[in-house]
Amino acid sequence: MHALRNYEESFNGFGEAYFSSVKKDMAKGWKMHKEMTLNLIVPVGNIRFIILNKNTNNKSIVSPLIDVTLGENNYSRLTVPPEYWVAFKGVETETNILLNIADIPHDPNESDNKDLNYFKVESFL
Repeated sequence: MHALRNYEESFNGFGEAYFSSVKKDMAKGWKMHKEMTLNLIVPVGNIRFIILNKNTNNKSIVSPLIDVTLGENNYSRLTVPPEYWVAFKGVETETNILLNIADIPHDPNESDNKDLNYFKVESFL
């Protein structure tokens, strides 16, 4: 299962790699990184990702820029540049594992967070 090579166009450098887990039907987000590029891979289970433009407002229902499920059923990498809102939700299996290969180390002051209910995406929550 390939994740990322240093000669790929989407490789912006290495800051850290970390795993996160999400249970089936559990959602996490909204987060927007100001500087970090995310490289998201799902080696175990399946996770649905919703990506919104940074200028999205919290009107009643918003259309995602990207709405994709990655994992065992669709193994690929999702690269998210800075300044996009990201949320994700576990699908199908009880435990779903996410790997993020980030181009900079984690810094809690580098991102903005919103409550999951801030943006309304049809059939997400």
